[in-house]
Amino acid sequence: MLRPRIIPCLLVRDKGLVKTVRFAGARYIGDPINAVRIFNEKEVDEIMVLDIDATAERREPDFGMIENLAQECRMPLCFGGGVKTSAQIQKIIQMGVEKVALSSAAVENPELIGEAAERVGNQSIVVVLDVRARPRERDYEVWIKNGTTPTGRSPLEMARRMEKHGAGEIVINAIDRDGVMGGYDLDLVRQIRGEIGLPLTVLGGAGSLDDIGRLIGEFGAIGAAAGSLFVYKGAYKAVLINYPNRSEKRRLIGDGYGGPGPAPAAEERG
Repeated sequence: MLRPRIIPCLLVRDKGLVKTVRFAGARYIGDPINAVRIFNEKEVDEIMVLDIDATAERREPDFGMIENLAQECRMPLCFGGGVKTSAQIQKIIQMGVEKVALSSAAVENPELIGEAAERVGNQSIVVVLDVRARPRERDYEVWIKNGTTPTGRSPLEMARRMEKHGAGEIVINAIDRDGVMGGYDLDLVRQIRGEIGLPLTVLGGAGSLDDIGRLIGEFGAIGAAAGSLFVYKGAYKAVLINYPNRSEKRRLIGDGYGGPGPAPAAEERG
C-alpha cells in the first residue's frame, strides 16, 4: 500500500555535502556520511543522495562513496549522479542501494530504463525530471545536464514517456524553487499527479513542515522531498540536520503514517 513519504535530499560535490539555490551557488555544509548517521537516528522514511557534478563532468559514479553510504544507511537509499549504463545501475544496487536515480541519461536514452529494469526491477529505477517554469507560455519545461540544457518537452509529456519505458518512480524537481524555501509548486504537481500511474515525489521549495503538510494534504500518497528544510535551521540558515519527529509526522500525514519502513514502489512489469 502506498503511503506518504518525507524524504531528505542531500546534494554532493567533491565528496562534500552542499546546498544550492536554483541549481547555483553551492554552499558547503558538511560531510554526507555524518549527515546520514544523524538521519539514521531520526528514522527517516528514505533518503536521496545526488552527485550534482558527475554528469556535467562526464565521469562515472563514485562507487567508493556509494558503498560507504550504503553501508551507513539504515533507511532505503536512492542514489543518482553520473549513471549512464545498466551495468552501473546493477553494480550500485548490488552495493545495497535500493533505488538508482536517472536524469539526463534517461531523457537522452529512454531505452536505458527498460534495460536497467530487466536487471534490477522497475521498483529500483527512479527518473528525476528537472523542471523550469516558462512564465510567458504559462507552462513548464524539462531541462537536463544539471539545469543547463532545455529539452523543449513538458514534464507531463516526459513523465508519461518515462513511465512507458519502465520507470518505477518519477521525481519532479522544480529548479526555480530549489533552495528558495518558499513552498512547493503545487500547480506543477497538479499537472502531473493523476496523469501517470507511478509513485510521484516532489522536490524543490519546502521551507516548513506546513509546506509538506499542504502537499500531502492535497495529493495524499506522495513523496515530499526537501533539502534546505532538513539541513538548515532558522532565518540565518544555521547548519543543523533535522527531521520531523513521530508526533509531527502524524500531524502531517495523519492515518497514512505507519512508522519508518520501506518506500513504496511500482509493481514490476516484467
